[in-house]
Amino acid sequence: MAAWLASAPSFASADEAADPHAAHRAQLSTATTRSIVRLAAPPIELVRDDGRRVRLGDELDDGRPVVLSFIYTSCTTICPLTSQTLSRVQQLLGPEHERVHLVSVSIDPEQDTPARLREYAQNFHAGRAWQHYTGTRTASELVQRVFGVYRGDKMSHPPAIFVRPAPGGEWIRLDGFPTADQVLAELPQAHAAQ
Repeated sequence: MAAWLASAPSFASADEAADPHAAHRAQLSTATTRSIVRLAAPPIELVRDDGRRVRLGDELDDGRPVVLSFIYTSCTTICPLTSQTLSRVQQLLGPEHERVHLVSVSIDPEQDTPARLREYAQNFHAGRAWQHYTGTRTASELVQRVFGVYRGDKMSHPPAIFVRPAPGGEWIRLDGFPTADQVLAELPQAHAAQ
């Protein structure tokens, strides 16, 4: 997969007009940057893939480390790669995978119903500890803004995975396409349990 990413073409603005996914694909790169961010989940309600209405803060503060991503189900570039990484993290955690809460928040809530999210989750073999969330456009945008990934258009959202190793702690932002091993390295307690 890394070879494909390294050889992915860059797209000029003329190509962007002809191909609405060009800007999204142009973000494909093997480089990953790491930063520490302080943020708190906004006090909003989302709808989990099982149809249950939940408060995001409660979901993130359930006592487990959290790995969070932003996706939309019709994406053909960034989101499948990010979801594949989370799938691999879940697999590498093995029997301990439920000790880490994997969270994927839709940036296309108009299309991503709980049923669509369930189907998407099944495509990536999401276990019980990996939930997908949708909600109103306002709620989705607010969460994106808090995490610093809102770009006004789902087609130009940046690839990023957020890791919070312990409840109440700082978040680690991994921009780009980190490997599952890079994500696991940010979860020393969960990784040690393997």
